[in-house]
Amino acid sequence: MAKPATPKLTAAHQRAVPVNPPTAPSKELHVFPNPSPKRDYAIQFQIPEFTCNCPLTGQPDFAHFTIDMVADQLCIELKSLKMYFWSYRNEGAFHEKVTNTILDDIVRVTKPRFVRITAKWYVRGGIYTNVVAEHRKKGWQPEAVVVLPQHSAATGLL
Repeated sequence: MAKPATPKLTAAHQRAVPVNPPTAPSKELHVFPNPSPKRDYAIQFQIPEFTCNCPLTGQPDFAHFTIDMVADQLCIELKSLKMYFWSYRNEGAFHEKVTNTILDDIVRVTKPRFVRITAKWYVRGGIYTNVVAEHRKKGWQPEAVVVLPQHSAATGLL
């Protein structure tokens, strides 16, 4: 008789990784410890195939989401983010509401230093809609941007 497979622990030993990771839509966002919590660095997620339904007509709405964040102690696990976005596929949602709900859910589970969500909704009735929502941790200030001198490309030719 075959012995059942046992789940493996993640490197952080925070949770067991399922033998067969879920492939169904889910509102559950998983996190893992930030590998460099002392440094501010940008994480960007591009989700070009977001789909939900218009709550009034039931017609599909499509958007390209960009999530820019500076993590604090926790980062978002990508597979769960994919399943989370997939969970909206058959839901009715206004553009503004769904964008802000996604921001709230990400802030709730990761408590980031900063996160900005830009949702670029594809044309509907001749109108493009862009929704930008952001969160900044109280008291967090980004480091100043280092501006380096610009030089023309060196080709070795006179």
